[in-house]
Amino acid sequence: MSVLWTSEDAAAATQGRATQRFAATGISIDTRTIRPGDLFVALKDARDGHDFVRAALDAGAAGALVSRIPEGCSQDDALLVVPDVLDALQDLGRAGRARARARVLAVTGSVGKTSSKEMLRAVLSAHGTVHAAEASFNNHWGVPITLARLPQDADFAVIEIGMSNPGEIAPLAKMARPHAAMITTIAPAHLEAFDDLAGIAREKASIFEGLESGGTAVIPTGLEVSDILRAGAAGAATIVTFGTAPGSDYHLISAHIAGDATVVQAERAGKPMLFKVMTPGTHFASNALGVLALAEAAGCDPTVAAMDLGAWEPPAGRGQRQRIYMDIVDERESFDLFDDAFNANPASMVAALEVLAGSTPRDGVGRTAKGRRIAFLGDMLELGPDERAMHAALAEHPAMARVDVVHLAGPRMAALRDVLPRAKRGEYFETAAALAARARHLVDPGDVVLVKGSKGSKVSLVVEALKKLRQPGARDAHRGKE
Repeated sequence: MSVLWTSEDAAAATQGRATQRFAATGISIDTRTIRPGDLFVALKDARDGHDFVRAALDAGAAGALVSRIPEGCSQDDALLVVPDVLDALQDLGRAGRARARARVLAVTGSVGKTSSKEMLRAVLSAHGTVHAAEASFNNHWGVPITLARLPQDADFAVIEIGMSNPGEIAPLAKMARPHAAMITTIAPAHLEAFDDLAGIAREKASIFEGLESGGTAVIPTGLEVSDILRAGAAGAATIVTFGTAPGSDYHLISAHIAGDATVVQAERAGKPMLFKVMTPGTHFASNALGVLALAEAAGCDPTVAAMDLGAWEPPAGRGQRQRIYMDIVDERESFDLFDDAFNANPASMVAALEVLAGSTPRDGVGRTAKGRRIAFLGDMLELGPDERAMHAALAEHPAMARVDVVHLAGPRMAALRDVLPRAKRGEYFETAAALAARARHLVDPGDVVLVKGSKGSKVSLVVEALKKLRQPGARDAHRGKE
């Protein structure tokens, strides 16, 4: 691997002091995933990263970014000593951005940030080398890490920017300095920290404060806060709109699920577009149009980019669909699993339920004669004082009428349990761990199963429990039949 940071370059970027020379090929904040040659960054979070510096060096780290000489280390170790590790990491990110030649694209929004980032990765990879965070690195340390890892010769960089509280997005956007930035949508999320949807919209629109001169703002239409987004984008050289509203630059005409794909009909500047997103979910259609707008701003042909969307699949926890084979011989002994367990708010929950409602179970293959649509739902977090009403409102959505059984976990989901029709009401537990312990008994061959909830609800434990029902070797035995 090529050298990402020499000790001299890193010291110049951070105004730090290197105890020994080093040449780092990567950046790491976790000794569990560190690779030889990485620069270990000793951040303070739940634990103090300084406690793991010795282990990182012993694991092959090229050096460590620290604010003091950690226990078990000395001046003989390759340490870059700075007054504050997080400040230094952000300086490293700014320096990484400044020296890069890449066209930088940034994505934010209440729903679909990571999926849009991964769509962009798939689309842009046909046009050059693409750098993007492997995980959802979108906060005050994730963004600078992504920028610090940016290779100087990358053609494109895709930066995801998130927030939990007011005032977080603009500094990160100014650090990333994107040539184009997109807002996926605005929906009720993080309402514990904001008074209303308008406050969320203003915070998301602050991403445009970081645009480079001549930059492009990509915004959704048809929202009650679309005018706020447009006002926030007023400083951009170009504003491109996408959505269902007539007059949108990328106008979504229709989207429908066809098997394991979503067929999208749209118009760009009055010219028709027809393409597939190779995963079910009409909510992916709107994000795809925003992605095409960003790709065009980066110099790509949007028609070619639309075809390249066929190479994209959602990452784990973001709506990924897979078939779980429970028998190595009989492929009928299987069920379909939608893993959407990474994040949740009312908008994304409804979108996931619509995907489940549009899916077709298989009858006559399990213990029950009829295949079922089953939802395992965990709490939606950070919704503020109206959270119970927002959970209960899911029962009234039309998609819920096509769901056969709903199993629930978490104190907030008790509000949904109380209003669900008795025929749909499955099992309820205070914790996702308790629901996960029961999960294997609640599914059957032929079922289509959705698992959805906020990351903090730990409903991903249910996904792990259901995946354990796969028989060893069954995936290989049935490869190509999914």
